[in-house]
Amino acid sequence: MKTYADVMFTPAVRAQQDRDGTGESYARRYASMDRSELGPDEADFLGSRTSIYMASVSETGWPYVQHRGGPAGFLKVLDSQSLGFADYRGNRQYISKGNLLNDNRVSLFAMDYTRKARLKLQGYATFQDAADAPDLVAQLATQGQGRVERVVTIQIETFDWNCPQFITPRFDAGEIAQLVAPEMSRLETRIAELEAENAALKGA
Repeated sequence: MKTYADVMFTPAVRAQQDRDGTGESYARRYASMDRSELGPDEADFLGSRTSIYMASVSETGWPYVQHRGGPAGFLKVLDSQSLGFADYRGNRQYISKGNLLNDNRVSLFAMDYTRKARLKLQGYATFQDAADAPDLVAQLATQGQGRVERVVTIQIETFDWNCPQFITPRFDAGEIAQLVAPEMSRLETRIAELEAENAALKGA
């Protein structure tokens, strides 16, 4: 697996970094990194996501970003260098699928707004019809999501963790429920105590 700098820092990008004085620091940073495979931290992070963004490029050169989501665990790390997820019936525009017929390179963005973390990944994506990949369907299907139409596998070329700057924390319904659960439990206990006290006073 290549370093993020090897893939994403083109001569034009490096020229801009050198112009702004960041070229040497980035060179040192990525030279010291081991990005040979997805490790436990990446696997745990990706496996807990409920959504990702996947960018592809059309044959006319236009970038396209598509959202994919589901319950935590819908995105699966298949091995140390590949990911996969099941694709269900959507709006049937097939933009990503069509783009990948011309150029199968994709860029993924996985966000954790709660903890202000983000993981960027570059790789090569493949769409397969469900009928042609029954073993992958069984591995990637998420219960309760409906009938799998396709499966998507992504061979990771490189990845990088991004800094948390400017990420605004956001919480989904499940996370909010978990955060307020202790306070709700305390309030419910107190309400029950007050109702019992009220009943006792009325009886007196």
